Amino acid sequence: MTTQLLKNFVAGRWQAGTGAGTPLFDAVLGTELVRVDATGLDLAEAFRFAREAGGATLRALTYKQRAAMLAQAVKVLQANRDAYYDIATANSGTVKNDTAVDVDGGIFTLGTYAKLGDGLGDVHHLTDGDAARLGKDPLFQSQHVQVPTRGVALFINAFNFASWGLWEKAAPALLSGVPVIVKPATSTAWLTQRMVKDVVDAGIFPAGALSIICGSSAGLLDQLQPFDVVSFTGSADTAAVIRSHPAVVQRSVRVNIEADSVNSALLLPSTSAEDTQAALDLLVKEVAREMTVKSGQKCTAIRRVFVPEALYDAAAAAISARLAKTTVGNPRNEAVRMGALVSRTQLAAVREGLAQLKAHTDVLHDGAQATFIDADPAVACCIAPTLLGTRNPDGTSIVHDVEVFGPVATLMPYRDVPHALALIRRGQGSLVASLYGTDPAALSAAALELADSHGRVHVISPDVAALHTGHGNVMPQSLHGGPGRAGGGEELGGLKALNFYHRRSAIQASTAVLGNL
Repeated sequence: MTTQLLKNFVAGRWQAGTGAGTPLFDAVLGTELVRVDATGLDLAEAFRFAREAGGATLRALTYKQRAAMLAQAVKVLQANRDAYYDIATANSGTVKNDTAVDVDGGIFTLGTYAKLGDGLGDVHHLTDGDAARLGKDPLFQSQHVQVPTRGVALFINAFNFASWGLWEKAAPALLSGVPVIVKPATSTAWLTQRMVKDVVDAGIFPAGALSIICGSSAGLLDQLQPFDVVSFTGSADTAAVIRSHPAVVQRSVRVNIEADSVNSALLLPSTSAEDTQAALDLLVKEVAREMTVKSGQKCTAIRRVFVPEALYDAAAAAISARLAKTTVGNPRNEAVRMGALVSRTQLAAVREGLAQLKAHTDVLHDGAQATFIDADPAVACCIAPTLLGTRNPDGTSIVHDVEVFGPVATLMPYRDVPHALALIRRGQGSLVASLYGTDPAALSAAALELADSHGRVHVISPDVAALHTGHGNVMPQSLHGGPGRAGGGEELGGLKALNFYHRRSAIQASTAVLGNL
């Protein structure tokens, strides 16, 4: 039986690669699912068509009209939701709750931007602030405006969020009037391709507005022109290659990067035993959840856990007890709570990183002792959660430097709050840190201290225990990205995400002219 070769959608038509294709596998059963290939595609034509046909048609529409298209796409995706769950279960090895984070999260984000865009109205540009006088006479003024960039948005996405990674970038781009070319990570490209196919087949967006290339990324960056933008999610090593490409260095192509991130969770001291236990319970629950959701394969997952020295043993026991209840194996089995990693390659990488950390830490909860449900360890990409710990966080650099992209976290004690904040900053910039405590003033002070080195600070206190959205859950209303090691990029944040897809210009003119903008 011949495996299906997924087609690419470029230059306004579906096109198959001319090569044999790269196989995608079931993460648990190891069977081949589909193949992807981009060999032989005319990339110059693909980018030119998107830039000229897609861009021109999108810019001719208003923000309100483009928002209506996003809303139509939401309906199409919701109608095909069951198929996406089936694909994710097989290709990504995720249980239903984890698939919801990706699939439903992506659809929710798209819907959020549809609503935000509807509020922008029937306009073709956005004013940026108030007009400013340029002299004594108020007749001649300067008004900043934002207009859609006349280029293509190229997305090079990661393997862990095949749905959400697409729509959290495509939603603000398309709303801005900028055509999209997405290159999903090969190992989980099936879900992305299917979602794009459903939307394309529905005829919602104009030709050239939404394209997808599955397979090798070779040659994509070479097609970028000065007004194009590129958004990348992945390793710092690949990010460095992108930043050094001639398109960026010589043609000033705008780049957004989301890279490695050794995110933290911090338990602040409390003044009473009751408050201490309440805050500790919140931290334990969230750490265990972040370690196991999508098998720890989230850019925002908690990698380092900091608690007061006196609570180190209690935290270790409590987190380990929760992890011990986590059943791992085939996501098709209702008894399984954590599925697989996405591939054998990823499994090997997690094992290698775990071995590095184990050489410098203690094993507090050993995932190697777990058994898998309905999954053959020799075939399935399964690995159980492992909690590590060290009582010497100052002298163990590797725990602050190495991110294991799987169900692994390291527990560490701190002497006082300044010591804890200093340890967190050794991560050199992260996507998110979460704080746990009961004193609003202490939580506020710590949040502001960490804001300069984190894209997001998630504060969890007992009063919001049942309301908060989760340490690692990226909401479209809040900024996603982080400084330093995390890549220095910014995504989402409501309508702030549109800034990346716009060009700002100062129009200096009479008040009469400015009044007609």
